[in-house]
This record gives sequence, C-alpha cells and structure tokens, in this order.
Amino acid sequence: MNQLMNFPAELILLVFAIITFLQSGIDKILDWNGNLSWLKGHFSQSPFKNIVPILLTIITTIELVAASLCLIGIVQLINNGSKTIALYGAVTSCITLLMLLFGQRIAKDYVGAQTIVTYLIPTVFLVFLLQS
Repeated sequence: MNQLMNFPAELILLVFAIITFLQSGIDKILDWNGNLSWLKGHFSQSPFKNIVPILLTIITTIELVAASLCLIGIVQLINNGSKTIALYGAVTSCITLLMLLFGQRIAKDYVGAQTIVTYLIPTVFLVFLLQS
C-alpha cells in the first residue's frame, strides 16, 4: 500500500496508458473488418494505401504490448518499487503514439494528428517520471 502513495502520478498515468491502448487494441480485434475498411479509405491517397492490413496488424500488436507492459509495470511498481517494466511500457506507448502520429500526418489528417499529441504529452511525462 505504501507504494501507492510513493508513485501516485506514475500509477495514474500507467492506468491511462492501459485504458488507451487496451481499449484500442481490443476494438481493432473485435471490429477488424470495420477498422480495416475505414483505414483503407483513410490512407487511399497516401503511400500506405497498399499496406494497410500489415500496418493495422503492427499497430494492434504494439498497442497490446504497450498495455501489457504498463499493466506488468504497475504490478512491479506496487510490489517492489521497481520502475523497469513500467518504463518499457511508457516508452512503447510513446513509440505507438509516434507511429499513429506519423500515419495521421501522412494521411494529411491534421486534426487527427492534433488529437494524438494530446495523448503523447502525458505519456512523455510518464517516461520522464519513470526514468528518474
């Protein structure tokens, strides 16, 4: 219980990352065809137009890895105060968001890119907290 009081910001931000990436990854799996159809249209005028299924697989996988690492990181942080796995989860979360940001910029969806930045800011702050 003492660890909860020692790392409140880190734990809250790790839960934020878990909610973000677990929900997104599960949604992509449960509605694969709907997501694939939408993304094919979204990237139809971009260099990614012919590799959307591969990119969707990659982003779904990395989202679920990020959420899993954050969840394991919470357990580790609470149990022994170690930040290692949580940091891996936070960095993986940042990489995921940067991939999504890159995709939105390539698709020229600048409003979508702005939205991703709102997720990136707390996630970068999480990396900062966990590396110190």
